[in-house]
Amino acid sequence: MSRIKEKLFQLCMEYISERIRTAEQGIISAKEAAENDTKSSAGDKYETTREMMQHEISFNQVQLHEARKLKYALSLINPSRKCTVAETGSLVYTDIGNFFIAVSATPLSIDGVSYHVISSASPVAKAMQNHKENDVVIFNGKRISIKSII
Repeated sequence: MSRIKEKLFQLCMEYISERIRTAEQGIISAKEAAENDTKSSAGDKYETTREMMQHEISFNQVQLHEARKLKYALSLINPSRKCTVAETGSLVYTDIGNFFIAVSATPLSIDGVSYHVISSASPVAKAMQNHKENDVVIFNGKRISIKSII
């Protein structure tokens, strides 16, 4: 089972690394587009294009900053550590699904099994926080039975 947690950790790192690459490429592309736009264009068109490219650069800089924060948060997790309660870094199997409490990411699948990758700040993670195997938690009026924690 810890192999699955380590694989989830690795897939999260890859997901975040791809977000970082995408943001960095977006910044480079927008800078190149702004530099390639020449003054020979009509004045207003030139300024509008440069403003749009600056907006694109700013957007990608925010995305890059957020992705780097996620990478740092993920780097604090030891995927080989066995958890006994639901906490950051734990893999929680419940009757409503499987949750890897790490960072907010897209759902992942390993060997045909789906895993929700959630931040410890997410409402469902907060509901499960510090609970152990066989505990029942209430989330949005629904009972969630914790089957196991890795």
